[in-house]
Amino acid sequence: MTINEPGLAEKRPVASVHPLASLSSAEFDVVRGIVNGLPYYTESTRFSYVGLEEPPKHEFRAWMAGDVPAPDRRARVWLQDVDSGKCTDLVISLSEGAVVGSVDVDGSRGRLPVLDSEAAKILKVLAENKQWIDALAARGVTPADVKVIALPAGNFGYAEEEGRLISRCLAFRMDHKKDHPWAHPVDGVSAYVDLTGGAVLKVIDTHVFDIPAESGNYDDPEVQGPPLEGLKPIEITQPEGPSFSVDGEHVTWANWKFRVGFDVREGLVLHQVTFNDQGVDRSVMYRGSISEMVVPYGDPGPNRFWQNYFDAGEIIYGRFTSSLELGCDCVGEIKYFDGLFADEAGVPRRIANAICMHEEDYGSLWKHTDPFTGANEVRRSRRLVISFFTNVGNYDYGFFWYLYLDGTIECEAKLTGILFTSAYPGDGDDGPYPFASEVAPGLGAPYHQHLFNARLDLDIDGSANVVNEIDAVRLPISESNPNGNAFTKSITPIVSERDSGRVADGGRGRVWQIASTDSRNRLGHPASYVLHPVDGPTLMADDSSWVAKRAAFATKHLFVTKYDPAERYASGDFVTNSPAGEGIPDFISGDESLVGQDLVLWHTFGLTHFPRAEDWPIMPMDYAKFSLRPYNFFDRNPTLNVPAPSMGGHCTTHTNGANGTNGHAS
Repeated sequence: MTINEPGLAEKRPVASVHPLASLSSAEFDVVRGIVNGLPYYTESTRFSYVGLEEPPKHEFRAWMAGDVPAPDRRARVWLQDVDSGKCTDLVISLSEGAVVGSVDVDGSRGRLPVLDSEAAKILKVLAENKQWIDALAARGVTPADVKVIALPAGNFGYAEEEGRLISRCLAFRMDHKKDHPWAHPVDGVSAYVDLTGGAVLKVIDTHVFDIPAESGNYDDPEVQGPPLEGLKPIEITQPEGPSFSVDGEHVTWANWKFRVGFDVREGLVLHQVTFNDQGVDRSVMYRGSISEMVVPYGDPGPNRFWQNYFDAGEIIYGRFTSSLELGCDCVGEIKYFDGLFADEAGVPRRIANAICMHEEDYGSLWKHTDPFTGANEVRRSRRLVISFFTNVGNYDYGFFWYLYLDGTIECEAKLTGILFTSAYPGDGDDGPYPFASEVAPGLGAPYHQHLFNARLDLDIDGSANVVNEIDAVRLPISESNPNGNAFTKSITPIVSERDSGRVADGGRGRVWQIASTDSRNRLGHPASYVLHPVDGPTLMADDSSWVAKRAAFATKHLFVTKYDPAERYASGDFVTNSPAGEGIPDFISGDESLVGQDLVLWHTFGLTHFPRAEDWPIMPMDYAKFSLRPYNFFDRNPTLNVPAPSMGGHCTTHTNGANGTNGHAS
């Protein structure tokens, strides 16, 4: 077995702050102090984003090898002046206490996200606009009766919107303080607001629909009905505590080691994921995160055709990370990690219990009863779960990373919350309305997709990797296959960036192998991992549509690029009002060679949602996921040394068990 990078952890010098550590409160304060001293800083300057500017991989590795001091700690900072419209992309050296990079964001390649504080401006200009007031009045409501949902506008090439920061707005009636407005869409009218000029650009008033009346208050006992009886408590305990150990953001569990990070744009980030194989920490993944997601809607009506949201890039969804609660969100022996981010004033804000980590039993790991030797062996599987939840308006998204004892990594998105609703137009002569479901009387839910892009910076035994597309191949009857039973596999290397866009194919069992070009196991096979996608539709919008041009990452299940530290987000840095071609199209335009290189995989996975009645008034959890499984990475089954289950009551005897707590937080 050949290993590229053994023992780096033992060589690295001690640093006061790990180069990949999430920014601390003190560092956010340093950033704010530096920005406050800039000549163009004013009272109307707002912070759109502050995050760690991670060192390039070669600098980090040189530090790990003990060759150089720790890389400079840097922060990336996006500033916008809400009065002048000036937007700036800064890199600040925390070590030097100075700005070391500054670029004006002029909107030509996208704009900074719409600030939460701008919501008041939007409400004010709408409340004073006669056309908006009249449109609401035609539907029996006033501005005081409705909640306005200001949404990212996208980019449709409209000349009148060029150079402006646009938000498109829909209204929902709210009948009382605890009434969920999603049940009462005020449909057939929308407004385009120019935040740059502080004015309503236009009101689109096409049809007066009846406002659905039925309550959607899922938290009302009258709506819930009598409590379900007969469910007995489930007790999850680890009497000796959890099996993982934590040092700051560094985690060790079984053979795994990794770092947990939090970024306000991406949320949960995993760094430096390694697996200890016979005493050697072997690299698997340098960095893993959800780099972007898009939620495109399929209703072509004049008030909804523009609905497509990039929740990471346009909304910065990490700001809305939930504080998780023991016994509700997480069960068992829990380790929580807080999340820190800078608010629009640059002040650090702490999200308590932003990330939850715990172990789960996962059934049988392996089992065999041998008819010849009489051997009867079984081992139980478990997995380590690292997760966070964020609330983006109506939807709640959970992102879960699972590490398994056999070296498998899995990533799962969980979706719940409330459907984004519309008025249901009713069935026509040709049948039901073809672009939405009726989920309650007169209440529609447009067809839509949730497409997530995972940025997977994999280092399989080091940086020299190649990606192979592997298909199952059915063989015809021939001289070498006279009975027609033979089948084999095809292996096609993905050799260049422009050739890297690939689509999953369940009929061929298509997977993508990330193989080391240097490291082999004892049988001579390249050490590798295989990305197993879950086959499903890519972006359903037409290839020539504006959303397809802006969300090019979602038009394929896979793209592969050569590592570039500047390429962090699948739709580019600045997604709000962005033009076509940002992100993946730009990344692959250089058509770099991908054989024996440091590679990044951009994997799109998700759901195509045709809502059903059961999704209302709150949606049961739905799931989308993928897995990375070792393939000839090891010399044999790496779980042979997992201890057998403890005997006695736990293995063979049924016990009722007393009611207990759900575990303990640490």
